[in-house]
Amino acid sequence: MDEPNGTVIVIEDDAHISDLVAAYLRRDGFRVLQRPDGLAGVDSALAEPTRLVIVDVGLPGEIDGFEVCRRLRREGAVPIIMLTARDDEIDRVLGLELGADDYVTKPFSARELVARVHAILRRSEAAPVGTPTVLTLGDLEIDMGRREVRTPAGTIPLANREFDLLAFLVANKGLALSRQQLLNGVWGDGWYGDERTVDVHVRQLRKKLGPSLPLTTVWGVGYRLA
Repeated sequence: MDEPNGTVIVIEDDAHISDLVAAYLRRDGFRVLQRPDGLAGVDSALAEPTRLVIVDVGLPGEIDGFEVCRRLRREGAVPIIMLTARDDEIDRVLGLELGADDYVTKPFSARELVARVHAILRRSEAAPVGTPTVLTLGDLEIDMGRREVRTPAGTIPLANREFDLLAFLVANKGLALSRQQLLNGVWGDGWYGDERTVDVHVRQLRKKLGPSLPLTTVWGVGYRLA
């Protein structure tokens, strides 16, 4: 059977959940590698041409899902969806700060999860139609094709959502954008998370880009890129 959509790695120790998610992904044309622990999952993600990783937070063994995310982010920008049985805001924020692209609480619909996979891949692998190949902001260059942010000192690594948020802000610079507008523009209308997600990613952009990011908070509204 052809697997035209590439490889997704599912790192989940619950065999029932892993098999269910894998079955839905394979039905949609993905090649799926199932790994029961974090070390095996990281090894596979770094050895294989991987399009996306789905990882459970509460993994057994030496490293949990947060550490998996941390290690993968040190090596590249492969999209990551985190799964958790805990609906805890602190866990959700930590996952997003580590660079996860989405965060799904158990129990979840496998069909919805696969829909999120497709949505993340569409956004992470294609520049918006009509957008210049390279956007500029002061001494920053935002390369939409290579999905890189460059400064005179070198390249600044960003997670996929961080890159998309920066590109959206630059494309709309000068406008005061509400958190809901940013969610709709970057995460899409089907996003199920709350507005705090925007604040987490803004904090990460400010931390990574520093003074090169002239982003101001518009109280009662959201954010504006000067």
